[in-house]
Amino acid sequence: MEPFFHGIILAFGLILPLGVQNVFVFNQGATHRKFTNALPAILTAGVCDTILIYLAVAGVSIIVFSFEWLKILLFLIGFIFLAYMGWVMWKNTPEVSTDQEQSRFSARRQITFAASVSLLNPHAIMDTIGVIGTSSVAYTGYEKWIFAIACILVSWLWFFSLAIIGRKMGQIDRNGKLLKQMNQISALIIWVMAIYMVFQLFSPLL
Repeated sequence: MEPFFHGIILAFGLILPLGVQNVFVFNQGATHRKFTNALPAILTAGVCDTILIYLAVAGVSIIVFSFEWLKILLFLIGFIFLAYMGWVMWKNTPEVSTDQEQSRFSARRQITFAASVSLLNPHAIMDTIGVIGTSSVAYTGYEKWIFAIACILVSWLWFFSLAIIGRKMGQIDRNGKLLKQMNQISALIIWVMAIYMVFQLFSPLL
């Protein structure tokens, strides 16, 4: 049971801080009238995290990121996407409840954005590789995969919980004002992360 509880505690500590992925899933839960309409974002985020955790535990991701040029390219792509996503989130702020329909992401758009903030987020990938991947080295055989399953389980439960909490807040917001503020805060958080990403990329040169 040690690798299982280790995986749960570690994954929860990594996923708890407010990040782009969390903000997006929460936002989709708050925006849609039905919880099931936010499932594309939840399922995509869960699947992407599952893939990243598997690659980290299997050791594949460590080999890939041994190439410095690939790491730099990922940071640049991540910055461009985060800047764009922040603009989209800010633009889709509803003024009144009747405009909320326009701010809801379609299933295809949810999948695209959820996959992007999961797979094009260097910080999430580096955390997965550096923390989960490194921690898994302490285990071998079936214990390593019990550790991985625990991390994956926390990830899925967290995304469902975020969307549920977001849905409850969306039900409280009857005139769209709270949702507008949430979208704007989300956009600002995303832009700050994009700027921080560029700073980290060029800080060795300063």
